[in-house]
Amino acid sequence: MAPKSASFPTIIAIANQKGGVGKTTTTINLGAALAELGKRVLLVDLDPQGNASTGLGIEYDMRDATTYDLLSGEISLADAALTTSVDRLEIVPATTDLSSADIELGDNANRSFLLREVLRKSGGGAEDYHYILIDCPPSLNILTVNAMVAADSIIVPLQSEFFALEGLSQLILTVRDVRQSANPDLRIEGIALTMYDARNNLSLQVEDDARENMGDMVFKTVIPRNVRLSEAPSFAVPVLNYDTNSKGSAAYRALAKEVIGRTKKRKAA
Repeated sequence: MAPKSASFPTIIAIANQKGGVGKTTTTINLGAALAELGKRVLLVDLDPQGNASTGLGIEYDMRDATTYDLLSGEISLADAALTTSVDRLEIVPATTDLSSADIELGDNANRSFLLREVLRKSGGGAEDYHYILIDCPPSLNILTVNAMVAADSIIVPLQSEFFALEGLSQLILTVRDVRQSANPDLRIEGIALTMYDARNNLSLQVEDDARENMGDMVFKTVIPRNVRLSEAPSFAVPVLNYDTNSKGSAAYRALAKEVIGRTKKRKAA
């Protein structure tokens, strides 16, 4: 077991109710980049599709303990976390069992706080990490709400395409609701522009609109369209391992440094 982090981890949910925006890609590669910078990182796969688990080489028959078991209180965080091929990067995998969470948790009065209780339990294993990243499903359901209630902040991957900002408004409203009802300290860590093509006028326009409307909330780093980023999941490794010199790898390293800078600034405030 690696040395424990000096303080309680920073918990970040990676969320956008729209699918196909680079959410899981961002979770995996941001986690790998943070680990490369010496941080001990845990990914919590909260998407029933389990793509983050697959993308880190966790085969289905290896997922004996999952996030479903965490939410059900059947297993501890320490027992659920699996090592990956990336040093200092672990994951709690997901299976399709999570698909029934809305129904099965519907009668639980504490249903929005289940993940928070696990991740913020003193002595429960979370102290082993510097960062916990939660890969949310592409919807604003009870799983995403659990992530928001548990998290310190949210990173929103925003695809550089038409209508991108329109979908952001509903997410921001959900964040406000969670702040008012369950987690007053929740904030948006930043918006990450993904699938960015500097040769495409539309990407440039989306970036201009995002920075004009959201200001410093938008990360300086943009994540480019990159063949290596698309290929890496089929080899079950982050792009930093698949092609360490690719533009995608460089972008996620830069994003990780921005995230570390923002979280340090917030903790020092």
